[in-house]
Amino acid sequence: MKQVRLGKSNLQVSPIAFGAWELGGDWGATDETAAIETIRHAADAGINFFDTAQGYGFGASEALIAKALADRPREEIVIATKGGLRPTPGGGVERDASPDWVRRGVDESLKALNTDYIDLYQIHWPDAKVPFAQTAATLAELVKDGKIRHVGVSNFNAAQMDEFSQTLPVETLQPPYHLFRREIEDSILPYTRSHDIGVLVYGPLAHGLLTGALKPGTTFAPGDWRAKSDVFKGDEYRRNLRIVEALNRFAENELDTSVSRLAIAWTLANLAVHVAIVGTRNPKHIDDAIAAASLKLDADAIRRIDEIVAAEVPVGGPSPEGM
Repeated sequence: MKQVRLGKSNLQVSPIAFGAWELGGDWGATDETAAIETIRHAADAGINFFDTAQGYGFGASEALIAKALADRPREEIVIATKGGLRPTPGGGVERDASPDWVRRGVDESLKALNTDYIDLYQIHWPDAKVPFAQTAATLAELVKDGKIRHVGVSNFNAAQMDEFSQTLPVETLQPPYHLFRREIEDSILPYTRSHDIGVLVYGPLAHGLLTGALKPGTTFAPGDWRAKSDVFKGDEYRRNLRIVEALNRFAENELDTSVSRLAIAWTLANLAVHVAIVGTRNPKHIDDAIAAASLKLDADAIRRIDEIVAAEVPVGGPSPEGM
């Protein structure tokens, strides 16, 4: 698969990244054997970019990435992880981007990933309790120490990135982006493009909504965050499913593709987006995502897609406080 330059980081990565959020427990129980098979299939198919986080099971997801990729030359794999979330006694998580917790998080991620360095370390969510300058200065020290090589942020807005960059330039951003969630187009993507910030978007399939597999009566496994989310229940959910059906008809009848490939290709059609993160436990979904990276949508197709989703109900996603 043809690689792309991830903004000013100059990392050369596949335009599809394997996302390991689904392997940390927030999507229900994980079959370790199936997960490892899927990760290895992704690497065999040309994906060299793997995104995980300390907060995905606090070591569980990172350890699966390490186990699956243990026989690969380290220099051929780009590993991104995230920190700045702390587990709470009640089983939840809270934001903590303090210097001490970030340092501890990096060390714990290095251990879980079984590696000497992390290619890209991202602050998972902005933490209003800690000045960005403190977090950024800590990460600069960790870069100097060789523990991390590049620094990014996730779920930050343009003003937050700008403030963070006064101490240490933000190299990458990981925001949510899909056909039902487009607010980053207003100010965030113009900012990243003007500052050559690499953008790796998560949720291009709207957490399953844009796969075409969900139905009004779909139920989710115990522990899957979607079971508690308003995005996947009620009249607005059913309305969005009808839009997905219309998108699927357009994809199949006029583009000879699937709605899931269409959705991923649509995110990559934005010139400010470099990478789409796709999380799955099914090797077939990996092949589908890779095919989507080669699907080119012309201006007429983009216009038609916009017309179909004009009646959508915009949806959000989970935050640490809501998990």
